[in-house]
Amino acid sequence: MLKKLAVTVLAVVSAALAVAGGAATAPTQTTSLTIYSGRDERLVQPIMDRFTRETGIQLNVRYASSTALATALVEEGRRSPADVYWSQEPGTLGLVAARGLLARLPQRTVGKVSIRFSTRSRRWVGTSARSRVLVYNTQALRPRQLPASVWGLTGSAWKGKIGVAPTNASFQAFLGATIHLHGENRVREWLRGLQANDVRFYANNTSVVQAVGRGDIQVGLVNHYYLYNVLADTPNLPIRNHWFRDGDPGNLVLVAGVGIVSSTTKGTAAQRFVDFLHSKWAQRFIARGPGAAEYPVIKGVPRRPGLPALTSIRGPKYNLGRLSTDITPAVQLLLELGYLR
Repeated sequence: MLKKLAVTVLAVVSAALAVAGGAATAPTQTTSLTIYSGRDERLVQPIMDRFTRETGIQLNVRYASSTALATALVEEGRRSPADVYWSQEPGTLGLVAARGLLARLPQRTVGKVSIRFSTRSRRWVGTSARSRVLVYNTQALRPRQLPASVWGLTGSAWKGKIGVAPTNASFQAFLGATIHLHGENRVREWLRGLQANDVRFYANNTSVVQAVGRGDIQVGLVNHYYLYNVLADTPNLPIRNHWFRDGDPGNLVLVAGVGIVSSTTKGTAAQRFVDFLHSKWAQRFIARGPGAAEYPVIKGVPRRPGLPALTSIRGPKYNLGRLSTDITPAVQLLLELGYLR
């Protein structure tokens, strides 16, 4: 099934680009929206509920992986029942936008966030930022034992100690960016090096962090905020995040983002939902709600205490708008090497 999904995504990327249309205006009495959400239900359902309480607009939410929902949007085309697509990462947003399936957002919307968290086409806009990190078990390892670079994980000292989530969209985005920055051959050899170290595969980032906490593995490549999600349920786990040296691809800063489906007849209500995701309440919840630790993308909302400032994370210089094409060789490599089946 995963292989079929990945192949479908590859077909989407290679298809001819279409011209995006605008979202039609809906009457003010719109009472419902259909949201395709690649964000985890447990993390964002309180935001959905609050929006409905404040606006009276009911939300029909389809939760699935960002990749699965992007594939569904492309297959459905202009017949899609979706009004809004909220993705875990920008690559899948780019895929859908490239097919002309996301409407152009107002400048006032994209102007609320840093230019690094939107695109010139204004087809999607960031809703929260996150950094790639190495989560580690503090009982098994001291900070000085951790690698300075993600490339160091192929060393023999890490045999049997590493976990990744190959189907996770952010892991695939990290690989896509790294291929662009360092070349496909180097990334292929790195992935083979992880296999030689008996890397373990997990279904998602949460499972990776939990495995590190149990001591099943000692380190895992995840997004930074999953540590806080897991600690909210099991606060005594011996886990901590590690950032690599400045400029390392392992520190890639990604963004979750949202777009309005161009075929919607409820454009006004859909825009209200997008605006709500940039409200101070929603941004505070994303940043500091129970178990939440993503970075807010609008000014005036503080990050979670204990997190390094987003400006202090020295990831690689990379344009997130490229992910709609750069993710293709990443998925191909994962299929080629058996990370995806």
